[in-house]
Amino acid sequence: MKTETTIQGLSASLNPARTARKIIGFVPTMGNLHQGHLNLVREARKICDVVVVSIFVNPIQFGPNEDFDSYPRTLDQDQQLLADVGCDIVFAPSVEQMYAKKPRLTNISVSDITDDLCGLQRPGHFDGVAVVVTKLFNIVQPNYAFFGQKDYQQLAVIRQFVQDLNIPLEVIGVPIARAEDGLALSSRNGYLSAEHRQIAPTIYKSLKAAELELQQGIGLDTVLANIRQTLSAAGFEIDYVEARTPELQKIETFNQDVVLFIAAKIGQTRLIDNLQVKFNP
Repeated sequence: MKTETTIQGLSASLNPARTARKIIGFVPTMGNLHQGHLNLVREARKICDVVVVSIFVNPIQFGPNEDFDSYPRTLDQDQQLLADVGCDIVFAPSVEQMYAKKPRLTNISVSDITDDLCGLQRPGHFDGVAVVVTKLFNIVQPNYAFFGQKDYQQLAVIRQFVQDLNIPLEVIGVPIARAEDGLALSSRNGYLSAEHRQIAPTIYKSLKAAELELQQGIGLDTVLANIRQTLSAAGFEIDYVEARTPELQKIETFNQDVVLFIAAKIGQTRLIDNLQVKFNP
């Protein structure tokens, strides 16, 4: 496995694969890897000849009071994990390599599907994601790119601008990886105290309870209110509990497939999760 820190170095490493028309798979990450990230690499390995993983903590997707400076950076550990699951090239650029010294005058905004959920709670976040992912797609030029479904709204945003901008690759969503107690794996789980780690799986339990209630015919508004009550009682500070169609449109009644979304803080740690519930009339 190679590690490249410059765009030129990465291009040189990928040129033989491009010349031979090999299938290139790409997994963008911010590092501090867990099994969810490694599952993306495993999926890429199944269908791609060459797998590239980027590790880059992107400053422009963090708000002014968010955790950019304290975000865990564990490159040595990440490289070992990636080598073990068959990654071929790690791309670990600096901020200067990605954004140079001149001011950035170009932005990429996806409207409508970024107006609420995390887009409302974190203004500018998805613009920052769209810019850095587009830059990475241009640098790597993969055939396939792999993203986790835990960041469901992010995945929808990426699919949208790939379609809108005719970026020649296929985006593949990979199911959420969970701990044995159901907690969705996240790099930010490392911020949880021992006490809060015990409480955190309440998010997934409340989603599964909501799924059962919907299938029993309980109204969507009541189901969402029950989730909020469960989380509040457990000590969470709720950012949002919402229901959307799989295309992220608002939905009032459970008369088609629905995705339930939660974002909530326990202590200082913000956790997100989602669950798609199939409609079976």
